[in-house]
Amino acid sequence: MTLVTAGAMTANIASYLLQLLAGRWLGVAGYSEFASLLAVQLLCAVPALALQNVVARELVHGADIAALRVLRWRCAALVAAAVVVLVPVVSALLEVGIAAAAAALGSAPALVVLAGEQGVLQGQKRFRGLAVVLGVTGIAKVVPALVVLACGGGATAALWAAAGGIAGAAVYGRMVAGPGRGPVEDRGVLSGAEGSGVARVDAGVRSGLADVAAVLRAAQVQAALMALSSADLIVVRIVLEEPDASRYALGTIATKIAFWLPQAVGVVLYPRMAQPASSGSAVRSALAVLAGIGVVAVLGAAVAAPLAPLFAGRDYAPIEGLLWLFALHGAILAVLQGALLSAIAVNRTALAVLAWVGLALEVVLMVTASTVTGLIVTAALVAGATTALVSVLVIRSAARVCPSILPEGSPG
Repeated sequence: MTLVTAGAMTANIASYLLQLLAGRWLGVAGYSEFASLLAVQLLCAVPALALQNVVARELVHGADIAALRVLRWRCAALVAAAVVVLVPVVSALLEVGIAAAAAALGSAPALVVLAGEQGVLQGQKRFRGLAVVLGVTGIAKVVPALVVLACGGGATAALWAAAGGIAGAAVYGRMVAGPGRGPVEDRGVLSGAEGSGVARVDAGVRSGLADVAAVLRAAQVQAALMALSSADLIVVRIVLEEPDASRYALGTIATKIAFWLPQAVGVVLYPRMAQPASSGSAVRSALAVLAGIGVVAVLGAAVAAPLAPLFAGRDYAPIEGLLWLFALHGAILAVLQGALLSAIAVNRTALAVLAWVGLALEVVLMVTASTVTGLIVTAALVAGATTALVSVLVIRSAARVCPSILPEGSPG
């Protein structure tokens, strides 16, 4: 967990540096556009994260690496086709140029290819290699974008540079993953009729689940989570004036820190969540650790708040007292991410409907808000209610008969 945390935090720190410097260089007049496009780019990671989780889960169940890599290319092709369709939609929605929308979406196919290799490393518990790939990816994405911004380039050029860096990281990820070393051996202790039943079902899993449909089911879970973590950045451009929208966008850096800080918890415990013998304890451990880290993140944001204007500029001083609320929003979403990851691990993706309902409620309520404070309070309250409900359900589900050996949707 320490290794993955180091790799993930390297990537996250690089990302936060990009947003801070972009906020200063582009100013309150131009940063909200860049932040909104970054939010779109984050949504592009949805199919990638879904593929990574499916690949890791199927490797735990003994799937063939070569077949999963074929699945990776199929998903990348589908994502590329979707990008072509979505570019004009994003351009119209955010009121940005076609080139800017294409830059935000252009990294999606490369992210899918990269995620396939990260899934191989995660499923085989090769966490040292995964940590290196995470760190290199963050640096490869951010450094080219920073160079472009420092040279006077705008949001569009910076996002295209970031997309190029992600493509290079995908090549590096394949080199680190290599040919693979076969399936994970420590699948938990099951014996007798139960063990035989699991073996028979695992055979079916290997032949039927590791396909595009499995990725799509996982993708709708990831999409709900990412939409909840990014929808506010899109809504603020609609309901707030440009300066306040930029201030809100900068405040979400605290949200992202609290959200991504404990990323390693889910990454490391995910293979255990996918194993029948250890799923329940892994879920409970993950949620407890995520909640504890969230408390620390909120307190840290409250203490460090006076430093924000020093880094970002005095134009952002009005949100100084709200940074703990932004961090609280991110901490809540981190717990929700852990709960939804456990649902993917045991193939109970129907739970995502609760996140989608929460998203719809959040958007409706935020559209009626008119201040930065009102928007972030609304986002935090809706996220809190959604997280509480989903967490209770996944803990109850994990306490029942192993859901990974039952058809999706069947009673536990």
